[in-house]
Amino acid sequence: MKKDLFILGMETSCDETAVAIIKNGREIAANVVASQIESHKRFGGVVPEIASRHHVEQITIVVEEALRQAHLTFAEIDAIAVTEGPGLVGALLIGVNAAKALAFAHNKPLVPVHHIAGHIYANRLVTELKFPLLALVVSGGHTELVYMKEHGHFEVIGETRDDAAGEAYDKVARTLNMPYPGGPHIDRLAHEGSPTIDLPRAWLEEGSYDFSFSGLKSAVINTVHNAEQRGEVITPEDLAASFQESVIEVLVKKTERAVGEYGVKQLLVAGGVAANKGLRSALEETFAKHPEVELVIPPLSLCTDNAAMIAAAGSVMYEKGIRAGLNLNANPGLDIELYNE
Repeated sequence: MKKDLFILGMETSCDETAVAIIKNGREIAANVVASQIESHKRFGGVVPEIASRHHVEQITIVVEEALRQAHLTFAEIDAIAVTEGPGLVGALLIGVNAAKALAFAHNKPLVPVHHIAGHIYANRLVTELKFPLLALVVSGGHTELVYMKEHGHFEVIGETRDDAAGEAYDKVARTLNMPYPGGPHIDRLAHEGSPTIDLPRAWLEEGSYDFSFSGLKSAVINTVHNAEQRGEVITPEDLAASFQESVIEVLVKKTERAVGEYGVKQLLVAGGVAANKGLRSALEETFAKHPEVELVIPPLSLCTDNAAMIAAAGSVMYEKGIRAGLNLNANPGLDIELYNE
């Protein structure tokens, strides 16, 4: 009988200290996340130095808790998977060095994982992947369309040229005096208002799958400032609804076109903004018209940064024979397509 495969994953790319253990690539044995949101909220965003210090304080505790929840010891773990990038370099270094120490101390293989690959593979914890597929990645730092013809092969066919969708949400929320992280607050407000304010859509060149949200963000800020100067009152709910409609229309239409052009069997949604109710609803409505394509959206707990997704991706990388040496370093600008080599 084939032995079960247990991969311990570690994720510290931003402000979540996370460790998880995945069984046979698809089953969550443990998934522990120590959030830092309360520490960063008063600054209106993540402070890298504070994030790194919290990771140092939490990483050992979170590892021990993951093993306790899974009822496993290091002797039963087959490999250590860790996010090597992209992300905040100081935060990444904590996870990478902790993973190297554990791999060395327990004589375990070390598996490097790309953060975005992790977000994509969070969907494998919901259902088995069917190739070829397309992944729409929408998070605080990334907005990408990634085509996959097989496990572990990533082709970026579209990406943001400036602000990512999640970044635009946070900046607009700050303009409306909402706390960090702004995405959930904008999403909630949007459902209470109507998209009555005309805001731009950046379609870019004909046929392009790239995204741009910087102009939209600036348009929202200018709309607020101009109204203040004229003594006019803008309803925050309507502004949030108008902003969200602009973001979602571009994301959904470009994704729908790419799905048709590439002839994929599945559309995976990944990243923190995948938790957005407006985006989920729009995708479900659009792809109800395309029954030949399976739409997969992970539960909210697997949308935001977590280590289950890193261990899930790490399981695939491990079985493909991808290993890192103890000279592994954090790479804040890591290209996902390097994993294809």
